[in-house]
Amino acid sequence: MIKMTMFLKRKAGMSHEDFVKHHVEVHGPKFRSIPEAEGHCLRYIQTHPVALETDVAKNADFDGTAELWFDSEQGMQAVLTSDTYKNVVFPDEKTFLDHDNTLILVGEQEEIIGEYREG
Repeated sequence: MIKMTMFLKRKAGMSHEDFVKHHVEVHGPKFRSIPEAEGHCLRYIQTHPVALETDVAKNADFDGTAELWFDSEQGMQAVLTSDTYKNVVFPDEKTFLDHDNTLILVGEQEEIIGEYREG
């Protein structure tokens, strides 16, 4: 399994609220429509920052994250080179993302707490 984590920045001139609305209501469903995603994308989660009432942690200056789990590197490639991604999803990204300031990290995930938790 391979995981892609994207630290997202909104396009200049777009409010954070409009970014979140578009990311959740428009972009998510467009990505879900990729036929190859059904066989290769195991999970897709969007996270958007909230105002914190604690100073234990501080949000970085990003408008959100997208986390995508793929069955393999080849599966990720199949999804991200598909016709639907190239002709529907990627053009949509250009409407709300600042690609130059969005960061991508691809790697293997190591579970520390989760199914190993007892009780």
